[in-house]
Amino acid sequence: MAAYSIEEGITVTTRTPPSPRNVSSQTGSYLPCESVPHSSLSSSFPLLPLLPPPSSPPLVSPLSPLCLQALTVISNPGLRSWAVATGEALLLSSSLPMPSSFLLSMFVISQVFEELLPNGEKLTDVINKTNENVKYLPGIKLGRNVVADPDLENAVKEANMLVFVTPHQFMGGICKKLKGKVTGEVEAISLVKGMEVKKEGPCMISSLISKELGINSCVLMGANIANEIAVEKFSEATVGYRESREIADTWVQLFSTPYFMVTPVHDVEGVELCGTLKNVVAIAAGFVDGLEMGNNTKAAIMRIGLREMRALSKLLFPSVKDSTFFESCGVADVITTCLGGRNRRVAETFAQSGGKRSFDELEAEMLQGQKLQGVSTAREVYEVLNHCGWLEMFPLFSTVHQICTGRLKPEAIVHYRDHKA
Repeated sequence: MAAYSIEEGITVTTRTPPSPRNVSSQTGSYLPCESVPHSSLSSSFPLLPLLPPPSSPPLVSPLSPLCLQALTVISNPGLRSWAVATGEALLLSSSLPMPSSFLLSMFVISQVFEELLPNGEKLTDVINKTNENVKYLPGIKLGRNVVADPDLENAVKEANMLVFVTPHQFMGGICKKLKGKVTGEVEAISLVKGMEVKKEGPCMISSLISKELGINSCVLMGANIANEIAVEKFSEATVGYRESREIADTWVQLFSTPYFMVTPVHDVEGVELCGTLKNVVAIAAGFVDGLEMGNNTKAAIMRIGLREMRALSKLLFPSVKDSTFFESCGVADVITTCLGGRNRRVAETFAQSGGKRSFDELEAEMLQGQKLQGVSTAREVYEVLNHCGWLEMFPLFSTVHQICTGRLKPEAIVHYRDHKA
């Protein structure tokens, strides 16, 4: 069995040219802040009919316009464990019932930042020589078709499918570096959790990819603790798509394994915002754990956080569907991230220290090179709320940021309604 470390990238080239397709630059209609009345924030979820169980992941039609030949996962050391979850599924694609029109020929591991081992060797050189990621996946042999390439532009030059798996802080620079280098009929999928904050409003990472590179981008989010997927424990994920269900089904087929079930949802913004905002809720849950406030309190914080996730998502993008929050990317991801994610774990230690140790210090000590997404996302959410005049409408999100920055003590998490942002 092959696994994949998160310094990686994927490329797909076309054997037969796909039919021309216009990739719209329209990435979802962002609703300006001033057009949203306070009364539009519902205090609870509407009653919804029982949803039918998700159907089995659809197989890609042999007539799919995309023919898999090579994949490039664009990543860096900051999210190496998530690569185990996603890259492993991709590496196992050749053992799935792939249509005959697909040919898996090459994987390119693209490290955004080259990394040196203690002996002075480059990690990418060692991977190519030993077929093993000796630093992050020691003892696990990678697939024979894995090639490590730290040159980002070279890694994508033959690609017609790109997978982005990197901390969201790096995406602006990555897209600028790739601008003009990605040509032809190219599809992308983002596993990046986060957003860019601009004066005109938030810019989701999938929108950034589409705008900067001129290509369509789906997203993949879900309740996925990477080390559990690496040992083949059953998990689910959600592919959010904007335009083509056929393209979404292609991604579903590429990522699906017998133990990793992927479901397509026609709601890019909803799926992506779930994956982004749940990390802020996980920080809040970590504060509760660090202060030993108990399961009742933690459940309450998770419920309130999910409510604020839904409310903010629908304010920013009215097209977001309520049903999306019942997919793996929604309530399931909130649960697993608040129970076992690294954002929760680091926030727990922060609260145990009484807020005296910085998140930067704890990140360096506890995550060994991985990046903490929840704190930076909390800041970005706070900036959006402040810009739009929505701080009082989202007291939990506002309080999380103020605790992270030292303006409030961790104990304030259960008194979030009493504090003005």
